[in-house]
Amino acid sequence: MKYILVFAVSYLLGSIPFGLLTTKLFAGVDVRKHGSGNIGMTNVLRTTGYFCALITLIGDMGKGIAAVLLGSYFLGDATLTLISGIMAVVGHNWSLFLRFKGGKGIATIGGVLLAYQPLAAAILAVIWVAVLIFSRYISLASIVVAFCFPMILIILKTNALEVVLAIIVATFTIFKHRSNIERLRNGTEYRFGQKVN
Repeated sequence: MKYILVFAVSYLLGSIPFGLLTTKLFAGVDVRKHGSGNIGMTNVLRTTGYFCALITLIGDMGKGIAAVLLGSYFLGDATLTLISGIMAVVGHNWSLFLRFKGGKGIATIGGVLLAYQPLAAAILAVIWVAVLIFSRYISLASIVVAFCFPMILIILKTNALEVVLAIIVATFTIFKHRSNIERLRNGTEYRFGQKVN
């Protein structure tokens, strides 16, 4: 029962749509009706600017951190703690408060890793920034990081179950980016700093 409760609370934490709440509160905008329609930091940045994007980033990462801390405190076991964090990512991507729609999970995954495996988080952050600088596509940087996630855990010699969980997370994260992948193929994807209506 304790495990179910912790995982459920982690999912509910992840379900909080910070991007939507932030843009409505500070900009009077429903971010779902602009740009890509996504509630994540990237679309918030394109739609309303840096302030709302920063608040969204902090909130979305905070959800992942909080879920890991919750799992660590109440469950103790490292793998169960990681699952608790992953439940926050699931909540972000398929939010209970948005009829099981949501973001794409990169910032929340970043929060989970920052709390659970800081070295992996640092390596992936460097990869993300490098791809962004080279390509100016936030989506491409996020897809590459998702792809690298399990491999970084293998290099860091984490246990096999954690690698399997990372593969699952990476798979559904890339799946959530399928519209971005299509736009990248067509040459119509938004670049970093490009405003949208």
